[in-house]
Amino acid sequence: MRRLLTVLPAVLALAALPLLAGSQPAAAQHGAAPAPKKEGPELRKVRFGTNWVAEAEHGGFYQAVADGTYKKYGLDVEIVPGGPNVNNRILLPVGKIDFFMSANSLQSFDAVEQKIPTIAVAASFQKDPQVLIAHPGMANTLDDLKNLTLFVSKEGMASYYQWLKADYGFTERSVKPYTFNPQPFLADEKSAMQGYVTSEPYAIETQGKFKPKVFLLADYGFNSYSTLIETRRDLVEKDPDLVQKFVDASAIGWYNYIYGDSKPGNDLIKKFNPEMTDALLAYSIAKMKEYGIVDSGDTIKLGIGAMTDARMHGFYDKMVRTGVVKAGLDYKKAYTLQFVNKGVGVNLRPK
Repeated sequence: MRRLLTVLPAVLALAALPLLAGSQPAAAQHGAAPAPKKEGPELRKVRFGTNWVAEAEHGGFYQAVADGTYKKYGLDVEIVPGGPNVNNRILLPVGKIDFFMSANSLQSFDAVEQKIPTIAVAASFQKDPQVLIAHPGMANTLDDLKNLTLFVSKEGMASYYQWLKADYGFTERSVKPYTFNPQPFLADEKSAMQGYVTSEPYAIETQGKFKPKVFLLADYGFNSYSTLIETRRDLVEKDPDLVQKFVDASAIGWYNYIYGDSKPGNDLIKKFNPEMTDALLAYSIAKMKEYGIVDSGDTIKLGIGAMTDARMHGFYDKMVRTGVVKAGLDYKKAYTLQFVNKGVGVNLRPK
């Protein structure tokens, strides 16, 4: 379950501050011998902001830092975690970070509508992990959920629930606010709650001592991309090589994380988020593989991070029809295929 933790100490911001112009390290000021020059090419500094605290759903990025993949691509990547009191998304347009991990395609469409100069350059998740969760025996089909009390967040009501109303006939009569606490759901077997397939079902199994019925909305037609990599338009135009390296290395990180030895990535996740457990990390990785969250569909041939015009067009039309997105939006400005669909890393998938 997503925990409300603050894991971004002020020292990260201080560490990012450059030396004052013209200043020198103390040792140099006192005539000490200069430090030896580093061998090899200098790494490019990159700051990548996530949208939540460190967890398995960000594992490919942490893996690429921990196992040296980013360094192999000439990058020195600093991950800047998000959290309940941190909004990394606002740091991207003003240049405080170079890349940002956005939740889904709707945020990319919103950036176009708000005239924010950002653009999606890769989609780490082919399926949005959003699920509805019911008690066993209370719902066998998605339609059965309409007979239950539904715990849905404000954000969920403004997005996927509008699609459920339009395409599946759901109503708001039985909806109650979801506060990211499973206890109301656990106390009422005639209820269902939202969650991520990679986390909330685990919390229910642990606390409720039963295996819930899980409905992954992506498998019923909510075909948004998720965990997209966003950057600024000016970076795409002025330094496409940097963008390409970050996209490619991140894809390799995801292959290594879900198919290889995930321990380096998990150890770094736990360093950033000490409350994370090995059991939850293992569960989340298993569910990402089981449901094809990261690697399925177009990625089988095109590689992790894949996006297509047809998929974007279809989701945009669906969101316009359900009233979530305004008609007439130039949605193609929300993304570019320039850096994806090259098959990077597909050879790392187990045969």
